[in-house]
Amino acid sequence: MSHKILVINPGSTSTKVAIFENESLLFEKKIEHSVEQLSRFSNLWDQFDLRKKAILSFLEKHHLSVDQLSAIVGRGGLLKSIPGGTYLVNETMVEDARKGIQGEHASNLGCALAWSIGKEAGILAYTVDPVSVDEFEPLARYSGHPLIQRRALAHTLNIHAVGRMAAEKLDVDYYKTNFIIAHLGGGISICPLQGGRIVDVNDASSSGPFSPERTGELPLQPFIRLCFSGKYNEPQIRKLVMGEGGLIAYLNTNNAEEVETRIKQGDIKAREIYEAMAYQISKEIGAMATVVNGDIRAIVISGGLAKSEMLISWIKERVKFIAEVMVLPGEFEMEALANGVLRVLQGKEVAKTY
Repeated sequence: MSHKILVINPGSTSTKVAIFENESLLFEKKIEHSVEQLSRFSNLWDQFDLRKKAILSFLEKHHLSVDQLSAIVGRGGLLKSIPGGTYLVNETMVEDARKGIQGEHASNLGCALAWSIGKEAGILAYTVDPVSVDEFEPLARYSGHPLIQRRALAHTLNIHAVGRMAAEKLDVDYYKTNFIIAHLGGGISICPLQGGRIVDVNDASSSGPFSPERTGELPLQPFIRLCFSGKYNEPQIRKLVMGEGGLIAYLNTNNAEEVETRIKQGDIKAREIYEAMAYQISKEIGAMATVVNGDIRAIVISGGLAKSEMLISWIKERVKFIAEVMVLPGEFEMEALANGVLRVLQGKEVAKTY
């Protein structure tokens, strides 16, 4: 049976949309929202109608009406902590997304846009593996102080997607196999994927390796001194950690290709900093290997930075003793959203209730 699925993935300045027919991509577009457009809105949710109108225009351009769809799926954001899987969108989910109960992020709009568009035509809306998926084992939650608990916030959608891809390539059962997954992008998430569950992961917003835009984990005592130095207010500190850290802070760019060009032109400092990022990524992979006692079928590296042969070669050299290293470059969020819903529509999986 043929199923047409509309996929919606909001970003900070864009909305990615696609139509899939079963596993096949029919149409896809990244709708850019200019700074001038977005500056008219005082908050994220004021952008809702602009983005919804753009999605409906995309459908109209491809001569599709909402009632021709089998389902709509939107990227899941910072909802309450829930297990992984495919969820039916309901009013409670949309309300939590609007409240930003774990923070505000453009992906919070995804489930609400899917629900709003689907509701008018009686089409069910879904979300798959939102950012707030929490599959931690109890020991992983301890931070070192009872006032702070480690959070399960990661690039969950892509992690599960590449885990499934790796299992298929290796011809093993996804739910009976352990992997280390390293998602390398503007933020970095590294986790042990144990039998299809993310049982631990660094919080990509505040721990783990530094990345193109984020500091990752910082030495705590010097950071406390920095916070109380009087030079920075809270918003500035938050931006320093997430948005102006990592490669941007060291090299004034978040573009890995530009960094590699500098290295090839003989920039010794750029090479040392880029290799330090690979060093920290490798350390985190090694640390996560201990969570599953070294019982790992493969280390899978994905995300935009996985396209960097230089970076990958440094990481491979340090971690190849742990397990086979597979590189699946890029992001597979749109496919993962469509496939999550397709598994439900084909009766291979039961949709969960939020």
